[in-house]
Amino acid sequence: MMKTNETVVSRKVLLPFVLITSLFALWGFANAVTDPMVSAFKKVLELNNFQASLVQLAFYGGYFTMALPASMFIRKYSYKTGVLIGLGLYASGALLFYPAAVTQQFGFFLMGLYVLTFGLAFLETTANPYILSMGSKETATRRLNLAQAFNPVGLIGGLLVAQNFVLAKLQSDDVNFGGLSESAKATIRQSDLMVIRDPYVALGLVVIAVFVLIVISKMPESKDEEDSLSTWQIIKTLVQRAHYAQGVLAQAFYVGVQIMCWTYIYQYAESIGVDGVTAGSYQFAAFVLFFSGRFICTFLLRYINSGKLLTLLSALAIVFVLGTIFIQGMIGLYCLVMVSFCMSLMFPTIYGIALEGLSEDESKIGAAGLVMAIVGGALMPTLQGMILDLGGAGYSDIEILGVPEVNFSFVLPLLCFLFIASYGMRVMKGKI
Repeated sequence: MMKTNETVVSRKVLLPFVLITSLFALWGFANAVTDPMVSAFKKVLELNNFQASLVQLAFYGGYFTMALPASMFIRKYSYKTGVLIGLGLYASGALLFYPAAVTQQFGFFLMGLYVLTFGLAFLETTANPYILSMGSKETATRRLNLAQAFNPVGLIGGLLVAQNFVLAKLQSDDVNFGGLSESAKATIRQSDLMVIRDPYVALGLVVIAVFVLIVISKMPESKDEEDSLSTWQIIKTLVQRAHYAQGVLAQAFYVGVQIMCWTYIYQYAESIGVDGVTAGSYQFAAFVLFFSGRFICTFLLRYINSGKLLTLLSALAIVFVLGTIFIQGMIGLYCLVMVSFCMSLMFPTIYGIALEGLSEDESKIGAAGLVMAIVGGALMPTLQGMILDLGGAGYSDIEILGVPEVNFSFVLPLLCFLFIASYGMRVMKGKI
């Protein structure tokens, strides 16, 4: 059992802790405002499910591309510089939505998302190990859970913006878009792409303001006294550490399942007759559960081993996903919403477990592997989109194992949770 009287965040690092924690909300906003864009782009640009899923492939693919270069950069320079580079790329990608909307090219939007997540890769590669280093190793996982607890604040804000300033204003959601003339489609398409553009441009301006705030703030640095090992030597060492290597795989599955459950809640809801705006309310409920779960689980980690809690929540998630698959109608949708409470603990806990016992220098490179694992959020939703396309562009075109393909597609999250549960169990029993 963990001690309850240890200081998680000391006063001398409180301001830097608050500033870095604000970044968790900032990238949470980007995640949440992008999830509904899969459905929005599909309608506005008349894409199939696979093509629309490329939104997530571009968004989370940027993490995979930039995470390792980001970690190498912060080894050579500093955490603060890494944060500033991340914010600069984040703002640039968001502002690219302006010319993308003008040209009406889907590829341009994907490029903007890709560059934006270059910035997020820098931020996450920097912020997570930085938070871990702001205090004792004994309280590191609790400290990261506390910082990550503010990520859902950004998620909720992003969803509210997506609901009220994007989904509610899309004209293509209110008409039979496929039955219109080409000129009518062009008019609606231009209007809707401007609606999609606006929150990203506004976000870019906010990020620039945060950039300025970080520039003028004094941030502490935590460095190893020796930096003799090369990046590739550290990678070889990390691969041989079972708790780290398996943690990277568990993280990839976790991020994949998170994005699948949050992205395809719209398609699941639509398949049972719920419109897009109302579906957003269910995603909002999922985010509230995720938000409250972060604080509840951070408290529970004072008394319960992180591996045990990870195992218990994974098992509960498996039950809810089975309900999502095999219980059709609103009960199945409620089960899908409840999965978010189970997911609340997973990212920071897997992160903390995987980096446990590593040196400062190893943690910087190790953080890159865990951020690269976010590519699971690019690959898994694309696979789920391919399952949804098995019977056509709809969501209930065929039945698989007696349920519509949209229900069956959640077999992918089921498999992911099974692995995460096994990882937590091995950690709990001290086998890795």
